[in-house]
Formats: sequence, C-alpha cells, structure tokens
Amino acid sequence: MTVRVWMTANPETISPRDMLALAQEKMTRGRYRRLPVLDVSGTLVGILTQGDLRPFAGYLPTTRVDAAMMEKPFTIGPDEAVEAAAKLMLDRKMGGLPVVDVDGKLIGIITESDLLRVLLRPRSK
Repeated sequence: MTVRVWMTANPETISPRDMLALAQEKMTRGRYRRLPVLDVSGTLVGILTQGDLRPFAGYLPTTRVDAAMMEKPFTIGPDEAVEAAAKLMLDRKMGGLPVVDVDGKLIGIITESDLLRVLLRPRSK
C-alpha cells in the first residue's frame, strides 16, 4: 500500500514571507498541526508546526514564517510504502511528512492520523 493512497492531497500551505499569525489562523481554522511552507515557485522549502509557534507567542503578527519553520524537512515520495513513512516518522519523531514528486513539488502530506486510518481499515476476507 502506497503513501499516495492515504495522504491528504493538496494540503493547506503557507509562504515563508507570511506572518506567523496567519499560520496560526490557518492551523486553528483547519485543525492542522503543521503547514508545508512553499516558495513563490511552489517548491517545498520548510514545514511549520504548532510547536514552532510557541517561542514566538506575543510576536506572531510581526514574525515571518521563515523565522520559525524547519528548513529542508524530511519528505517522502507518493509511491513509497506507508510502512516506510511510518518508520521515518517514528525514527525521527515527526507527526507528518510532506509528500513530494520527483521535481520536489508538494503533492500531499501524510500524518499520524493517516497512518492510524491505515491500521484501522477494514480487512477483506
């Protein structure tokens, strides 16, 4: 079973030049714990998590995303096995992985919640 089957396609994203207040708003509104960060060409340049926002409490409206994001995040391809995603997330203690195509363009995200859905899927007999 591949990542492509279980990922969330076309996830909500943010720009490195946006303010952290906008990131928090998007996370709260969409109930996300992380946002992929894309540059103007649509290339993945980072990831921003709720935890990344904490040190900037009180400064979210005046601090840009690129001050808090993790640059060059670990990624996975859409045709990798979900087990590979689970292993990478477990080994690196991450709650989600951006899914990129061969050109490095973001096409989705796979999270702990997605992997739990894999685990709980109905079994065919």
